[in-house]
Amino acid sequence: MIFLLDDDGVFLGRARSPAAPHPLMVTVRDGTVFDITSRAAPTVRDICEMPDPAGHVLSAKGRPIGSLDDIAANSFEAKRDPAKPYLLSPVDLQAVKASGVTFVVSLLERVIEEQARGSAEKADAIRADIAGLIGHDLSKLKPGSPEAMEIKAKLIARGAWSQYLEVGIGPDAEIFTKCQPMASVGFGADVGLHPVSTWNNPEPEIAMIAASSGRIVGATIGNDVNLRDVEGRSALLLGKAKDNNASAALGPFIRLFDDTFSIDDVKRAVVRLKVEGEDGFSLEGASSMAEISRSPEELVAAAMGSHHQYPDGLALYLGTMFVPSKDRGEKGKGFTHRVGDIVTISSEKFGALVNRVRLSPDCPHWTYGASHLMRELAKADLI
Repeated sequence: MIFLLDDDGVFLGRARSPAAPHPLMVTVRDGTVFDITSRAAPTVRDICEMPDPAGHVLSAKGRPIGSLDDIAANSFEAKRDPAKPYLLSPVDLQAVKASGVTFVVSLLERVIEEQARGSAEKADAIRADIAGLIGHDLSKLKPGSPEAMEIKAKLIARGAWSQYLEVGIGPDAEIFTKCQPMASVGFGADVGLHPVSTWNNPEPEIAMIAASSGRIVGATIGNDVNLRDVEGRSALLLGKAKDNNASAALGPFIRLFDDTFSIDDVKRAVVRLKVEGEDGFSLEGASSMAEISRSPEELVAAAMGSHHQYPDGLALYLGTMFVPSKDRGEKGKGFTHRVGDIVTISSEKFGALVNRVRLSPDCPHWTYGASHLMRELAKADLI
């Protein structure tokens, strides 16, 4: 089996199959993938808007389309047979947003990027300087608290304040657009790097899934592919660093909240990362959600509410505490991707998200948007 799913979980995803002219709503039961698409709920968005999404998925009769093993194996872009079912990103019409600098370690790394101005070789020296100034352990510091504001005042007085420290320990979270609706990629798909980047990394994260009301209905795994050199040159280049073709991966499925899985499980989750290169390089790390400085509920509330509505709901990456810094090649230059890397992001309650790294122009171009989905569903008399 390529990845293991908790037998007790209620999972919702999307797949393509030659048996249907539109994306299928799918779930997994005893190792078999079932098509549960219906006129009442032809999209993931529609299921997430229901009063009880998990109850709908559990009660939907559906029809089997293949084993999870076979469909997962056929989902890898490099060897995919379009005449057989394969997985898609588990979200469709939802806005795809991300929060940044939500863990202390990622906070320090963002400051390092800013100070290095995109030069990887400067990172080690800056990392030591910053740690000496503000310390390594800020895990007990609550963003926006009087203690945080005291540290802010001291750093400003020393001329060491940073825009990343502002969102890391200040009152307001960083929320940005990761990609457009329908543009994220799923399990087995290639993920893309902008070809101008020479210093980049995966970001293993959990993404919350919220209905238009702001109610969180489930969660999934994500890779917030990041260009450290581009963002390091200027925070105003965040869009170029974060939103490129195939730069947002989610999956394999949304795990819906039910009696066996809740927001507390998200808060206890450990997200693991493994990178395997064609050059023999390997790297492993983990991100513990227990170390996040802002709760998932706080981050969702920062993204949506009376100040900003998302009528089709929201997928929100929560950030990561693990930023790879292991040298790959020349000493002191740290980690960067190479084309062909296999990135595996996993967590016990969610399964695993596996993707191959390529340059964005070499990944399948994004040509299927909301208008295409609506036409296909209308043609099938599903809307």
